[in-house]
Amino acid sequence: MDYSYIFRSAKIKKDSLKAAGFTTSDDNSYEMEVPVSNGTFKADITLVLSEQTLTVQLFDSATGEKYALFDMPSHGAFVASLREEVQKIINDIKTKCFETNDLKDDYIAWIKSKFGAEPDYPWPDDAPYSFVFRCPNEKWFALVMRIKYRQLGLTGDENVWVVNMKADQDAIPNLIDHKSIFPAWHMNKKHWITILLTAVTDFYKLCELTGKSFTLVNKA
Repeated sequence: MDYSYIFRSAKIKKDSLKAAGFTTSDDNSYEMEVPVSNGTFKADITLVLSEQTLTVQLFDSATGEKYALFDMPSHGAFVASLREEVQKIINDIKTKCFETNDLKDDYIAWIKSKFGAEPDYPWPDDAPYSFVFRCPNEKWFALVMRIKYRQLGLTGDENVWVVNMKADQDAIPNLIDHKSIFPAWHMNKKHWITILLTAVTDFYKLCELTGKSFTLVNKA
């Protein structure tokens, strides 16, 4: 199963990998084996720095055979319990080996200081974690919200803070990198983009693009 979404939300701390239990022979591909379900299974965890991938394969400890159901869509209680246990392992790796601070609070503080705008919650019942910042013309130039990685086409069911903002239509194809900047979620992709508010995002670029969004929206 693919857990590479971690690289979209955090920066790797390479020096911490060995202390966390990873081994490597080439200083690029790191591996770790962790018992699961009281040793009934073993999780083979592989992290490749050059490709920014983190994957897990589950094997039966007695037979050595790969447990295929772990990778298949399933809602069975037993498979779900295995995935939950592996997810806790992945979360522990994320805590130990990645810088996980998000940019949301710093970003909100910057918007308030730069534009004198306060967050407005237009959908308190349907989307209580979504809020907008408006221009003097009352149109909003930034929509901050909490969605799931999979809603951006990434693997992972964790929540992530993002911001939707307007961008120059001709510039959008060159801005999209599918790492920190994506086609707009739930909005017109010809005019809007979605940016992760995570440690992988360049804060200065985020602010620059927000300023452009303000200009585009304020003159509309």
